[in-house]
Amino acid sequence: MKKLLLSLMVVSCLLPVSAQQVSILKNQRLLDDVTHGGYYPVLSPDGMKLLFTGADNKGLEMYDFDNNTVKVISEEERAGYAPKITNDGNVYYVVQNSNERRIYRTVKSYDIVSGTARVVMENQHGIASPIVSTTGRLVLKNEAKVAEAQLVGEADIAVFVDGSSVVIDRSGNRISYSPVESQAGYLWASLSPDNTKVLFFAAGKGVFIMNLDGKILSQLGNYEMPCWFGNDYVVAQNATDDGHQFTSSQIMLLKADGSFKQALTSPESMTMQPTAAIAANRIVYTTIDGNLYLMEIKITD
Repeated sequence: MKKLLLSLMVVSCLLPVSAQQVSILKNQRLLDDVTHGGYYPVLSPDGMKLLFTGADNKGLEMYDFDNNTVKVISEEERAGYAPKITNDGNVYYVVQNSNERRIYRTVKSYDIVSGTARVVMENQHGIASPIVSTTGRLVLKNEAKVAEAQLVGEADIAVFVDGSSVVIDRSGNRISYSPVESQAGYLWASLSPDNTKVLFFAAGKGVFIMNLDGKILSQLGNYEMPCWFGNDYVVAQNATDDGHQFTSSQIMLLKADGSFKQALTSPESMTMQPTAAIAANRIVYTTIDGNLYLMEIKITD
């Protein structure tokens, strides 16, 4: 059964009408002893650690590629919702609780070295999600007002979405951009590793890349959950549904300028939720059943 699934997942590694070649060097199951499944994987920027959660974002765990161990970070509700991990050993995550009428969220920080957690934002009603800047600064959406004019010069940068806007935070000063019309809003904003471009998804329109002045540089197609694979490539999910459930899902490699795309898995594989770290040449994704996979590729221009 595993051999059949793997054969469905690996597809042709060469596009015939392009000078570029994509070779799949490795595509193997990760953590097949995790019985509760692994969803919404998140690689650290250096690709050496992997966060994942169980079904319904229950709990948060971390796999260390160096020593092949899994550590439980939290067993709390919704702890696996959009966690962030930095190379300096910090994990930021959100936990959720509710009373009869309202849902409350708390942002916590977990120190990998000491194994201790602390609250960095007290229990509050409404949306709460941690964003990490280019220098490792923790950014919370509600901590500063949007700036009125573009800043000049270098600054510590973080990006996030707010409705149908991409917000660029430079050392706490914020400017909001809405370069693509989308009444349903934006998702999955992220900064390129060289800190010059922003990747985001506009509902009903697809994946876009803009510069730090809000100018659209490219449109990559109607894919979901995009993430950077270096400065020149993006990995994303290509899924279809019948209005109730997924009918197909695969992992795609897209060139950031929109000139090239390559399927890394087949539509029948039901593979989804990619995360990538070019520093370790790692792409991790999961299946609809919560089976985590590690892929390594080689791109030849």
